[in-house]
Amino acid sequence: MLRAVQCQSRLPRGSWMQLCLSLPGTRVPRGVYLCAASVPGAEGSYFLRKILHASSTSVPRGWFCSQRGSQEHPVRQSPSRHGLSHLRNVASSDAIKKHQKSLSAWFSHQPNEERQFGPSFSLDAVHVDPVIQESSLEEILKPSPDLTIQNQLQQSCSRVISLQNLFDVDVYGRQVKNVVLYGTVGTGKSTLIKKMVVDWCHGRLPRFELVIPFSCEDLSYSRAPISLRHLITKKYQHLRDVVPMLGTSNLKVLFILNSLEHLNLDFRLAGTELCCDPNEPVPPSAIVVNLLRKYLLPEASIIVTTRPSAVRRIPGKYVGRYAKICGFSDTNLQKLYFQMRLSQPGCSGGDGAGSSSGEQENLVEMLSRNLERHNQIAAACFLPSYCWLVCTTLHFLYFTKTVPPSQTLTGIYTSFLRLNFSGEVLDSTDPTNTSMMKYVAKTVGKLAYEGVMSRKTCFSEDDLVQCFEVEMKTESELNLLEVFRSDVFRFFLTPCVQPGKEHTFVFTIPAMQEYLAALYVVLGEKKTLAQRVGKELSEVLGKVSEDVAVVLSIISKVLPLRFLPVLLNLLKIFPRYFSRLSGKERDAIAHTMAEELFKEEDYNNDDVLDQINFSILGVEGPMSHPDEAPDDEVFELFPIFMGGILSRRNRAILEQLGCSIKNLAAFEIAKAMKKTVIRKSRKGLPPSELMDYLFFLHEFQNERFTAEAIRSLRTVNLSSVKMTPLKCSVLASVMGTTCHEVEELNLTSCNLDTNSLRILFPVLLRCKALHLQLNSLGSDACKEIRDLLLHDKCVVSNLRLANNPLGEQGAQYLAEALAGNRSLTHLSLLHTALGNRGAEVIAQHLASNQHLQELNLGYNSLADTAALRVVEVAKKHVTLDKVHLYFNDISEDGKRALHSLRTDRDGVRALVFLTAGTDVSDYWSHILNIVQRNLPFWDRERVQQHLALILQDLESSRKETANPWRKAKFLRVESEVRKMLGELQHGTL
Repeated sequence: MLRAVQCQSRLPRGSWMQLCLSLPGTRVPRGVYLCAASVPGAEGSYFLRKILHASSTSVPRGWFCSQRGSQEHPVRQSPSRHGLSHLRNVASSDAIKKHQKSLSAWFSHQPNEERQFGPSFSLDAVHVDPVIQESSLEEILKPSPDLTIQNQLQQSCSRVISLQNLFDVDVYGRQVKNVVLYGTVGTGKSTLIKKMVVDWCHGRLPRFELVIPFSCEDLSYSRAPISLRHLITKKYQHLRDVVPMLGTSNLKVLFILNSLEHLNLDFRLAGTELCCDPNEPVPPSAIVVNLLRKYLLPEASIIVTTRPSAVRRIPGKYVGRYAKICGFSDTNLQKLYFQMRLSQPGCSGGDGAGSSSGEQENLVEMLSRNLERHNQIAAACFLPSYCWLVCTTLHFLYFTKTVPPSQTLTGIYTSFLRLNFSGEVLDSTDPTNTSMMKYVAKTVGKLAYEGVMSRKTCFSEDDLVQCFEVEMKTESELNLLEVFRSDVFRFFLTPCVQPGKEHTFVFTIPAMQEYLAALYVVLGEKKTLAQRVGKELSEVLGKVSEDVAVVLSIISKVLPLRFLPVLLNLLKIFPRYFSRLSGKERDAIAHTMAEELFKEEDYNNDDVLDQINFSILGVEGPMSHPDEAPDDEVFELFPIFMGGILSRRNRAILEQLGCSIKNLAAFEIAKAMKKTVIRKSRKGLPPSELMDYLFFLHEFQNERFTAEAIRSLRTVNLSSVKMTPLKCSVLASVMGTTCHEVEELNLTSCNLDTNSLRILFPVLLRCKALHLQLNSLGSDACKEIRDLLLHDKCVVSNLRLANNPLGEQGAQYLAEALAGNRSLTHLSLLHTALGNRGAEVIAQHLASNQHLQELNLGYNSLADTAALRVVEVAKKHVTLDKVHLYFNDISEDGKRALHSLRTDRDGVRALVFLTAGTDVSDYWSHILNIVQRNLPFWDRERVQQHLALILQDLESSRKETANPWRKAKFLRVESEVRKMLGELQHGTL
């Protein structure tokens, strides 16, 4: 009866009477009815169901009314213990519902890292359960013979167990009460527990009536004795009415002890005494020990999550089942995660739902194909944490429309490490309490740095021994190394899957090698002996010199007072001297950064953002043969990460992880960089390297430094760099730190679109020469260009839009811009599909323009009327003196009319053919150069026809002249045209 009283309500309001009458085996005496007021509403329905469940259960007398005689006079009895228990049950049911609501809100809360890089997804929407494999203590203690992903898959397939079945009976038929769920860093332990709690809150875990989660990290900070009941109410106030029932009822309770590695447990009786009273105050660790011993609340179920190194802290006799989280060892789970994550509505954050959806599907498809190739990314995504990193990086690369200061690639990796290592110490039993991230920076960072310096990504066992074991001197250091190997090693390093390299290791994510190498350098772990001694001595002597009283008391006992002034001066000198010696380290960091950023052998590579994209999505097209020699490894992210780590935000996050970079150190490094980085950038960089440099400045997040660096960039050449929205945003952000005019911005063949022009609008306003040719810009883009040219701050004087399909509508927008613009002097509309109508619209608005000097309308299918109309307007123009009309459909009559123009009389030169009457045009080489440069983008048959006509015209003009000097000039030009025509016909041009 007491057990039934203490259970929570689950049935809908008003259903308890129907349940009572319908239950088999339930006997209600004749002439007796159940008083509805005794069990108000839904709160009592579940309680009643528990009472009436067993046929042997009788209904309390106080709940019946006699029908003998008059029903108006029921038998009234004083409240019994059962009635009080029922009232307590109603309050407990409400308390549990409040507890569920509170837990659901807390565990569904998304961290900053989720909200920052896109929309906040609910845990239900994007969760994929990792593979869980049943294990044993012997298997845990036995070293793994093979670290390959394939071996893990073969081992785990036959022993997979679901989260819902963890508390099923074991192979011997015994009920499992204690479960230890373990896994290395990044396999998804904490996320799995969050999902488990949320499922219970939403009724998807009916096995348990009450779930009480505890963070062992939280418990580790308290040493004061406390009772279990007080501890529960302290963490969960809503359960104050439920706590008295613990241990006195059969309430199905589940305790969750997350991250047990934070607690140093002692199961010896000499270390932790027995305690079965939930009201007795004991240290939190003693509560955990006695719960696991089943001495305290033996009926409760317990699930423990921990890292492999801490599993042995619980004696095997207290564990009913060991379960190992194997992450996404099945690539289908990886694909499912990416599908759910990248296909979420609004993932792109853009306005165009159709295009965004198509881009998301394309990304998922490319990612799936890359996973199916069984390359290194499939091995990396074995860890759910790295799946998160891949999705976040793709979101950053593809769906970033603007770049706020907090959103950088370095910030993504730093936040990723915070998600996995925040508050983590390597071994809680070690007195040094070494931060896990600090240990990783010193050891794995050293391996990463040496790999970067030697241009190596694969590491042998000997390499690992050199970095991890050579400097081991004490028992404590060896113990920390052992913990690192079992808990953290797989997070950063994984077996190489390339044929012939099976016994080597690579970094799980290639960019992580460069990040850790950068962290190793910036933290100052790479020091000479003199720098290390200098730093330590300056700190020690600096502390001593601060307390003069201590110095005087020490010296007066040993030396005469006359030596006191000398020694005080020495104390002042030594810290200054050694700090100056250690300050050389800042120069070394800046020098390393500059050398890596401007390595000339990297100049022919794609920019780093494209490299990251290829590493995740793979390279579409034919794969290289396995026997081919691989290209040299490049590490262009390394210096960029060095700059990014020095930003204020990333330093603040690293401080939380135990990796401190002082403000003074960052300031001195930035000062040293001005001597090297800015000076080297002035030499001029290839387009892809210039994009890397701009990205470095964005990652550095130092506005003063960036402004000083950008002022020296008068010419920005990014031709042939695929300018994604992210790259456009980076360019706009970096260039926005100053307001100086840019002499030339070359964005030729950069895959620009209308959105790109909107992002770059503030930068384009300040550019004198603007190259936008070969970008497939249409009429919509012309609207943006019109707004640009009509802006009162526009300084564009030379605009090239050649080889863009602007069309007649685009010509209309550009004509409006010409009418109101005051800065433009040179406009190239070569091969822009204007047609006759487009040229006439431009001619109509030319009269309103007072500054244009040169207009190129070549290769636009203009007929005689349109060409002559443009020239007639140009003759009357104040400043326009040159019009390009070659490669248009101009007849012989039109040609003769244009030939009759003279600059001294008509004030305009029309460049139509290579001849000028009986002489060669002064612009013949200019025209041929333009043709040669644009041949890859023009219709070759049409170009051949035009060249044949030009050749006929040259031959005809040569025959008409008697001047031998002019004949020689004609022959020279003819030979150039014949050569170009021949190469074009044979396909060699």
